Amino acid sequence: MVPDNLKTGVTKPLRGEPILQEAYRELADFYHTVIVPSRVRKPKDKASVEGTVGYISRQIIAALRNYPFFHLEDLNHHISDKLKEINTTAFQKRPGSRKEVFEEEEKPYLRPLPHTRYKLTEWKTAKVQPNYHIQIDRMYYSVPYEYVREQVEIRLTPDLLEFYFKDVRIASHKRLKGDIGQYSTSVEHMPDHHRLYLDHNPENNRVWSKTIGPSMEKFVSLMLEQNPEKKALSILSALRNIAEKYDPITLEKSVDTLLTISSNPTLSVLKSILDRQNKRIPAESATEKSKSMANDYGFVRGAAYFGKERSK
Repeated sequence: MVPDNLKTGVTKPLRGEPILQEAYRELADFYHTVIVPSRVRKPKDKASVEGTVGYISRQIIAALRNYPFFHLEDLNHHISDKLKEINTTAFQKRPGSRKEVFEEEEKPYLRPLPHTRYKLTEWKTAKVQPNYHIQIDRMYYSVPYEYVREQVEIRLTPDLLEFYFKDVRIASHKRLKGDIGQYSTSVEHMPDHHRLYLDHNPENNRVWSKTIGPSMEKFVSLMLEQNPEKKALSILSALRNIAEKYDPITLEKSVDTLLTISSNPTLSVLKSILDRQNKRIPAESATEKSKSMANDYGFVRGAAYFGKERSK
């Protein structure tokens, strides 16, 4: 196709290879069409088109100028009749007609239309935020974390978003709709240490508490029931960090003590119980050591050494 060098469709009107606007180029690719805009101030590039426009104006518009039409369907019917007449009228300086030329030379090269219609796209450029997300219309979409602080190109359609870096597609998301501030995050885009937090949910914490004992299971359930989910998960995250320093038996005994002495158990009280438990164990081990030393004290050579056998 040889259209005008319109500013909305041509980004740079370079001679030989003009740069098309991205959505305009995609439209041509979708319909397997090549667009070659005419040169600026060179009307001869599309002289046959301009001549046909003038011919249609004379043969149809001028011919129907004196007819009164009261319905659009009536006008379209007369235009269609005139158009058939133009296409079937024989050429004056060559054999055949427009219809014959179309059927013999052009029709064999036509392709069937795609099953889906072309969707108009919009392109934007944005910088990837430190949390490896990009904000589009106050919604947030993830890209691989390796592209943090990079400028990426975004292809927007009514239903889909595609992200490109140096002409390579790095991510795609369905377009979010509804309340603003929603996040669309793919696990593959997250750093490894961020993926660990995906397993930090109420159900997994309940499963973990069962491996410690019934008292821990009850304490975890109380935390989840008495606090909002976000706060409860923060408490349980701190609890599991503390649990790494103790064996399951010590943890279970301490939690059992907490539930016995407190009607409103908290993590801070549990920490104080564990601290006292730590101080008590060294003291008990020192006492037992001193007792064992007292019991073992004596003459190691035995009575026989100091008895009659020595005097003989």
